[in-house]
Amino acid sequence: MNLSFFIDLLFPRRCPVCDGIVMPKGRLICQECIRKLSVVKGPVCKKCGKEVMAPEIEYCFDCVKHKRTFEYGLALFNYGETARKSMAKIKYKNKREYLDFYGEAVAVRYEGLIRRMDAQVLVPVPVHPTRKKERGFNQAELLACRIGEYLSIPVSSGLLVRNKKTMPQKGLDPSGRLKNLEQAFAAGEVPEGVEGVILVDDIYTTGSTVEACTRVLKKAGIKRIYFLTIFIGRGQ
Repeated sequence: MNLSFFIDLLFPRRCPVCDGIVMPKGRLICQECIRKLSVVKGPVCKKCGKEVMAPEIEYCFDCVKHKRTFEYGLALFNYGETARKSMAKIKYKNKREYLDFYGEAVAVRYEGLIRRMDAQVLVPVPVHPTRKKERGFNQAELLACRIGEYLSIPVSSGLLVRNKKTMPQKGLDPSGRLKNLEQAFAAGEVPEGVEGVILVDDIYTTGSTVEACTRVLKKAGIKRIYFLTIFIGRGQ
């Protein structure tokens, strides 16, 4: 018997939706529970990847109303109640193992599209050092590492840093969110040859965070910025 057998026996894999032991062994989510997550389906906005009502609609209302300087992004699931509970367990109950499923799922579904982005590195959206210390990890960084490991794409956690704590974003409109995030991020030294990067985050709602990060990275000289996220809010 190998080491992984004993680890699995002592610490069985838990489902990111129901938190029960996943069966059969080897899976990362219960077969029944994956159906409780709302998969993003086409047609989608050509910028942010949110679902839109009809194929002839190119951009969602948010992307029409607010300027986007990133190229485009991809999201895996719609952000509903099941998604909210799962993400809360990761962030506040230290269920970071759930990111194994989400990272693999993003990589498997979007591998072809990610390759076509021709980006040199994955860049996790950073949290402020004090918040990372409190939580013990940055979920976006762990997610990026899972995706990077699966697709053999390097992760550059130092390329973008958060140097200012912002007020809670809840309750703010998109313009208020972007203003709140101004000056919160700073770019590190850009490695030679890096012209395209993929931002990685857990949730995309209004796009203010991704847009703020994109502007900082473009000022640092990066030409193309894309993003990947597990969950995305519904269009407004």
